[in-house]
Amino acid sequence: MPSLNGSGHGGVAPRRVCLVVIARDEAARIERLLQSVKPWVDEMLVLDTGSKDNTAALAQSLGARVEHFSWCDDFAAARNAALDAAGADWHLVLDADETLISGGEALLALRGLKPDFVGSIDFLDHFEDGASRQAHARLSRVLPGFVRYQGRVHEQPQHQLPIRALDLKVAHDGYLPEALLRKRGRNEALLQRELQERPADAYLWYQWGKNCAVYDDHAGAEAGFSQATELPHPEQGWWLDLVARRLYALKQLKQHELAMQFAESQLQCCAESPDFFFALGDLLLDLAADTPAQGDALLPMIEDAWRRCLEIGERPDLSGAVAGRGSHLAAHNLALVLEGTGRGTEAQHLRQLHALG
Repeated sequence: MPSLNGSGHGGVAPRRVCLVVIARDEAARIERLLQSVKPWVDEMLVLDTGSKDNTAALAQSLGARVEHFSWCDDFAAARNAALDAAGADWHLVLDADETLISGGEALLALRGLKPDFVGSIDFLDHFEDGASRQAHARLSRVLPGFVRYQGRVHEQPQHQLPIRALDLKVAHDGYLPEALLRKRGRNEALLQRELQERPADAYLWYQWGKNCAVYDDHAGAEAGFSQATELPHPEQGWWLDLVARRLYALKQLKQHELAMQFAESQLQCCAESPDFFFALGDLLLDLAADTPAQGDALLPMIEDAWRRCLEIGERPDLSGAVAGRGSHLAAHNLALVLEGTGRGTEAQHLRQLHALG
């Protein structure tokens, strides 16, 4: 591994890179995070927000500098206090339920780069929906030292800097059942307070819907997503995720007609999203099951939706993209349709092509 003690480029002193973490009662997870990042940064700063376990002592034993903060129901306030304490040229902002998978060299390279951009990382969410799944997002987590956050919950860095995609991959397991159980109710209360103050913020309504969705509150999810669609929203990466999630919520609520109208309105902006067409195929199949008389008319549309997934292929660069919806998951669903309509040979070929059992 390259040394952290080398000189900077062009005679400029190397910039300091610091991992910045806020944590409370994370003794079971924080070692994994710190060990994954430690070889690649100059310092690790952990801001303990009131742990009752040995999070602080463990972090300190692993080489982190530990500071303390009185929790005030405001994630941005805690993030900003941690950034103030870190005081580095570059800050890598991660949480205890996250782990650096690859890309340490990109962190080393920051030491020779001027902090005049924000770095996005490849963020891999692990979750379960009857099976183990992975979803991708690109999040702005590598920040110049002067950038700060805004937002009581689902806080965002505030800046006007260009965003540069960095070759960094981080895994997150905060959506697994055990983690969701620990956090249940916390984000909901904070979101309610934020929405009282900023009721016209489409992103907050999207987050409200998403928070409801992860707990299978489909009515609450639809209420949030519907409100977000009615508010002004600039082009944002999260929009594609909202569309797919809303189609799923509407399917679960059996609001097929509204879902179809919404899907039609989103065809253009979602033309390259396998998640959109996967959700559309799923919606149409549910409609066909509920209304058998329409089955013959709907079947070609269902088939076309999953074929479109395979034509697009995997798009991990799109926020919220679930791994497999552009490949084996869509192929599995399509093969079932082919078998059910007497095209067993084509289904078998499709299964072989995608190594399906």
